[in-house]
Amino acid sequence: MKKQLIVLVGPTAVGKTKEAIALANCFDTEIISADSRQFYKELNIGVASPTKEELSQAKHHFIGHISILDSYNVGQYEKDALAKIEELFQFHEKVVLTGGSGMFVDVVCNGIDRLPDADIKIREELNNIFLNDGINPLQEELKEKDLEYYNIVDKQNHVRLIRALEIIRQTGETFSSFRTNMKVKRNFNIIKFALRRDRSELVGRINKRVEVMINEGLIEEARGLYKYKSLQALNTVGYKELFKYFDKSIGLEQAVEDIKTNTRRYAKRQMTWFRKDEEIKWLDANDKIDWKCLL
Repeated sequence: MKKQLIVLVGPTAVGKTKEAIALANCFDTEIISADSRQFYKELNIGVASPTKEELSQAKHHFIGHISILDSYNVGQYEKDALAKIEELFQFHEKVVLTGGSGMFVDVVCNGIDRLPDADIKIREELNNIFLNDGINPLQEELKEKDLEYYNIVDKQNHVRLIRALEIIRQTGETFSSFRTNMKVKRNFNIIKFALRRDRSELVGRINKRVEVMINEGLIEEARGLYKYKSLQALNTVGYKELFKYFDKSIGLEQAVEDIKTNTRRYAKRQMTWFRKDEEIKWLDANDKIDWKCLL
């Protein structure tokens, strides 16, 4: 029988970490993280990384394994994650993959379209447009040059807009022309689950989590990273709002409310992404899950 990769996804604050640990312990195996915000060793409180206690309960991989100063992308993650999975399959029949970053989950399960290497100069030009003029010029350029991709991309995700535009500017071809959407056949079986909660309950958990983060020192953590605020890794919920507070653009109370609002929006986008995957079996996070029966 083929080895099994058990995928556990869901929106932020739904309870993935706790359930992934229970799942890993049920089958005496280890966990591969597919949460791209938790890759960076400098980010801890603001990305809800597993605690020391949680890390001691099950072996985790790809938590704090790179620096915000490192260059790292989804293609590199695919290679690293697959290598680690194959290594773990030498000792385990099952391996757990968990996280809320849909693209990073998909690349492990389905592979990635092979795109030309990035032109750093073009990327810098596009990043400067975003920093100086906002996301609208990027949206308009993509709409003009590649309407097909514009119609399906998350138009609020400037990283994806910039990646598409740098390929378009570099090659003179549409980004869509490089996307094959062909799934790669893996040499292991993949079984997918997702956790869900009632919307009002999830909103309450998100708001509570933000308050706990503030009490645990998120402001101090963000202040220590302020000098790196221009880095792509720090253009993320929980930090960018506090950077505005440090810049005196908004007050602290507004910054905290913005973190809650943007986290809720992020959770909604995650749910939209995962609902598109018909291979996922949805589970109620409040239920006592019997993993041995399910698998």
